[in-house]
Amino acid sequence: MVKIKSTNFSKYLFWDTDSTTVDLERNSPYVVQRVLEYGELSDWRLLQEYYGLERIVEIAKQLRSLDPKALSFLCVVSDTHEKDYRCYSQMPLTSVR
Repeated sequence: MVKIKSTNFSKYLFWDTDSTTVDLERNSPYVVQRVLEYGELSDWRLLQEYYGLERIVEIAKQLRSLDPKALSFLCVVSDTHEKDYRCYSQMPLTSVR
């Protein structure tokens, strides 16, 4: 079995940091958000293999922000509701002019 490391994911996911220093446990919210918002299908599969769907959902539920498309994707694959996610309940209100 191959041990999954941050360097196994697409290089562009961690453009703002040295990918060799990303700890998948300590930085799990960062990793999950990046893969959901910018990852490819292969990155999603790695994420699922490493964390499992249940843990991904629990991590994502605590994120303060998440792209609406990424949130919808996760809700569909996990059979969860958007309103259960912190990022959905704390979405900024748009001003009406």
